[in-house]
Amino acid sequence: MNYLDSLYWIHEQKKFGIKPGVKRMEWMLEQLDHPERQIRGIHVGGTNGKGSTVSYLKSALVDNGYDVGTFTSPYIETFNERISFNGHPITNDELVDLVARVKQICEALSVETDLGTATEFEIITTMMFLYFGQIRPVDFVIVEAGLGVKNDSTNVFKPIMSILTSIGLDHTDILGQTYLDIARDKAHIIKEDTPVIYSVKDPDALKYIREFAEKSNAKAIEIGREITVISEDDEFTYRYKDYELENLVLNMIGDHQKENASLAITALLELKEAGIVELDFNKMIDGIEAVNWTGRLEQVSESPLIILDGAHNTESIEASVKSIRDYYHLDQVDVLFAAIDGKPVQSMIHQLSQIATTFNVTDFDFPKALPRHTLYDEVEHDNKALIHDYQTFIKEYEGPGLLIVGSLYFISEVKLNMKF
Repeated sequence: MNYLDSLYWIHEQKKFGIKPGVKRMEWMLEQLDHPERQIRGIHVGGTNGKGSTVSYLKSALVDNGYDVGTFTSPYIETFNERISFNGHPITNDELVDLVARVKQICEALSVETDLGTATEFEIITTMMFLYFGQIRPVDFVIVEAGLGVKNDSTNVFKPIMSILTSIGLDHTDILGQTYLDIARDKAHIIKEDTPVIYSVKDPDALKYIREFAEKSNAKAIEIGREITVISEDDEFTYRYKDYELENLVLNMIGDHQKENASLAITALLELKEAGIVELDFNKMIDGIEAVNWTGRLEQVSESPLIILDGAHNTESIEASVKSIRDYYHLDQVDVLFAAIDGKPVQSMIHQLSQIATTFNVTDFDFPKALPRHTLYDEVEHDNKALIHDYQTFIKEYEGPGLLIVGSLYFISEVKLNMKF
């Protein structure tokens, strides 16, 4: 199989859908002699902020001279970026080799067991563990959880550190309808005797996380309790224990990014105190401040102003709206919105309507993408429009500011098809 054949085979597994549970993962990893046991991993879960937190950690560690593997999803520009070494996606040849090895195991899984066929995400996760556990060992692997944690494909290794970025109402059809329901799932990122650093706002969810950590004998480090983040315009001050870092300025905009960066800083300080890493603080700060994360409030054009944001649930849309006001100092923008099935579309649209001069809806080439007519019917705005050809709409846009938002998958397709 060549590269395109390999990608086609991986994507073909989407037809098997989402199958919560880790038994298939455990069986496949056993056949591969448990590569997941060979990594020194940091597990990052949460509703929003996982990708940027992974990036902050990666950048600071690489700047301090460590080799770092990362596993993230979804991809924005190239599929290979889901498995990256020091920020660089694996090569096409490496992906082909991984598929050749894992494909045999997947075929055996469906023949030799009654566990069913592996899903696309299980296959990619297995490829990642194989790559960093046996083929290209690194100092650290930062693993971003997929859907939830308890039954997620990544939840099959013992991390040296766990990070829970947030708990929001996303994937409610699978994880539950309330913050507490979702906390019950995501709490499983906490492992026995393993530090956990978290940023959880909802009172019921926070209480559950605290109690879960206590039962797990896990050192619990909480933003707002042990960690203080003081935001002042573009800058912020970070405090933890006897550490105080002042005048920190991120490339990534938004108060939520200051909290994500603070989670990463705390993890690094804890690893330092445990004797696991040696940190040059200047290099750590420089690495974190320099991070850019594609598709997150990413300005791709200045004139006209065009911003891409992969916000895809109520909480992330709220953060996007706040950032448009606080950092771009705009009360209103034109909105181009697309979303996938299973998202809280009504609340997302309601939030965006607060800043929308015009509310434009479209759809895109993705199996779960909601039809534009369905979205149009949900929008209650005096100036709404159906966009049949979003590429032409963007190319011809001449207004004061356009926010393209609603789905990371949509942002990925926009970046693939448009030349900004």
